[in-house]
Amino acid sequence: MLGFLKQPVVVTAEINMNLVALTVMGLVNRLWALSYPRAVVFDEVYYGQFVSLYMKRIFFVDDSGPPFGHMLLAFGGYLGGFDGNFLWNRIGAEYSMNVPVWSLRLLPALTGALCVPLAYQILVELHFSHCAAFGAALLILFENSLITQSRLMLLESVLIFFILLAILSYLKFYNLQKCSPFTAGWWFWLLLTGVACSCAVGVKYMGLFTYMLLLAIAGVHSWHLIGDQTLSNVSVLCHLLARGLALVVVPVAMYLSFFYVHLTVLYRSGPHDQIMTSAFQASLEGGLARITQGQPLEVAYGSQITLRNVLGKPVPCWLHSHKNTYPIRYENGRGSSHQQQVTCYPFKDVNNWWIVKDPGMQQLVVSNPPRPVRHGHIVQLVHGITTRYLNTHDVAAPLSPHSQEISCYIDYNISMPAQNLWRVEIVNRESDTDVWKTILSEVRFVHVNTSAVLKLSGASLPEWGYRQLEIIGEKLSKGHHQSMLWNVEEHRYGKSQEQKEREVELHSPTQADISKNLSFMARFTELQWKILTLKNEDTEHKYSSSPLDWITMDTNIAYWFHPISGAQIHLIGNILTWASANVATLVYVCLFLWYLLRRRRKICDIPEDAWRLWVSAGGLCVGGWAVNYLPFFMMEKTLFLYHYLPALTFQILLIPVVLQHLTDHLCRYPGYSTGCPAVLISGDKSSEMMGFLVPAPALILGTLHYVPSVITLPCLAEENYSVNACTGLGKVNCSPV
Repeated sequence: MLGFLKQPVVVTAEINMNLVALTVMGLVNRLWALSYPRAVVFDEVYYGQFVSLYMKRIFFVDDSGPPFGHMLLAFGGYLGGFDGNFLWNRIGAEYSMNVPVWSLRLLPALTGALCVPLAYQILVELHFSHCAAFGAALLILFENSLITQSRLMLLESVLIFFILLAILSYLKFYNLQKCSPFTAGWWFWLLLTGVACSCAVGVKYMGLFTYMLLLAIAGVHSWHLIGDQTLSNVSVLCHLLARGLALVVVPVAMYLSFFYVHLTVLYRSGPHDQIMTSAFQASLEGGLARITQGQPLEVAYGSQITLRNVLGKPVPCWLHSHKNTYPIRYENGRGSSHQQQVTCYPFKDVNNWWIVKDPGMQQLVVSNPPRPVRHGHIVQLVHGITTRYLNTHDVAAPLSPHSQEISCYIDYNISMPAQNLWRVEIVNRESDTDVWKTILSEVRFVHVNTSAVLKLSGASLPEWGYRQLEIIGEKLSKGHHQSMLWNVEEHRYGKSQEQKEREVELHSPTQADISKNLSFMARFTELQWKILTLKNEDTEHKYSSSPLDWITMDTNIAYWFHPISGAQIHLIGNILTWASANVATLVYVCLFLWYLLRRRRKICDIPEDAWRLWVSAGGLCVGGWAVNYLPFFMMEKTLFLYHYLPALTFQILLIPVVLQHLTDHLCRYPGYSTGCPAVLISGDKSSEMMGFLVPAPALILGTLHYVPSVITLPCLAEENYSVNACTGLGKVNCSPV
């Protein structure tokens, strides 16, 4: 039974020394003297701020993309023991000793190094020669711009790594599809494709371009599978479900997980809170959560509240009033009601407090038990400090003459009675009997007399309005634009009926707690929407460029300058590589169109396998370049040269593809000793060009052919053919079929 112990256990392994050598060279190239310079280099000043916030668990919003890339950089800082204490305020600032520069730059350098063997494997999986694959890897290895970008705390090398990993994984999966579907390796590479795609999108939204390309390629392959008659209906269905799971469900789940980790780690209030809704702010530790701790959940008659506009643009602001009145006449000559001003004020202030009053009662305190306000109830809003009622009437707003003026009513004993009844409409209600809730409910206030809706116009009032934001009554409003929605942020139950006691009460802090927290999906949806819609004011940068500048490399970026030694770091490419990549792209497109046109005429210049390889390589390389480059022509954001690097990587992969194709099919004569241009074979009943598969082209009567020294052509027995060949180089025999 133990006889197997008599023989030694032998383990054999195949090691691709090309792959090992490229990996080692990539690591040395990217990691050597990684801590130099020990100073903030270009966008490190930008990403470093987010790393510090991660270390301190402080919430932030970055409108440039999802959080996964920032988390990877922060992970490097965590491994290096970074405490987040560094002021990222100036490019060129020397790093203090507590900043682990090597650790912060490690992950981009590692991913940049691994791009080298990935490029090699991609061309091998495309069935190109190891020589071509090695050449592609060397071009990636020594490309200046890729080296520079991967040796700093930047995200482009991480993005390119996940893009190439997704491409390689799909190619390995597709090659296994032909011989061993549904095996462990088949599932591994398919799932890794989806994971790599979600990571690429999670680093930067530019990764979405390659993800869409792979989905399109997978869609074409799936369409071919559906037409494969050798597969049963159940097998086809399983193939489609597997691809849907790995390429759609897994990336979506992964993408959500990035935000889940992001929101779990960043639980403290920070400088970006103000752009989020009150409910989101209250879910963070400190900040608004500290202010609103213990608040009553349900708004009742007599409640003292502050109302925050849901839109938050141009700045977050609260419904506000003060004793100043609208001027009798505006600068353009129009008249006003001369009532008390109502504005939207972007700061916390005691004049932001309002009291919810029951129109049928005089008291301004909450009864016992409290009577909650529900959807559809009619209320009056009384300004806490001045005790005047929120009002509107048929008077044009100061800056929006087609809308109504909003004011607090002053009785001037003229023929303009108060119109201060408002209907509460809870937009995000679950039923028509929902109670108005603090922070959670988004409400519209509809004027009972005129049906105008209380709205933030966003315009800034002149000096007489202290540059505060205009509030209007929007007539004939349809839909629920966020500028019309309001939520209660601070809330207390009023206890003082006397005005002086009430003013003291309004100045005191609230102490309440929202018992219901926002769900993860609610927070994710809000954060995702802010990332997509939040726009910083783009200003022209001295190193910004246009997509046309990238092709010719007619631009660069000065990343760093040493004030004493004069040493500099510039982002600039290798001119030979960039020029070769452009030429390779042009040659590929021209040859592809030429082959396509001639194949339409039933003329095949290259073997069918070579054509399929040519198309698949072009679909990945040229397609990858196009989807990562052309969309920038439609973008209005400030662009830099580094935005072109993912597209450039695909172009570099195309260089050896084109060179091998030219060598194999247009510059050699494999298997033939001599040759001559094609022969014209004509018969009595018909004339036809006979096609031969040959290595070198000659244009004879509209076709490209060579014939070998001796060739036998099939002839139909009932037809007589005459053969005209070129002189001296070959012999042509014709034999009946």
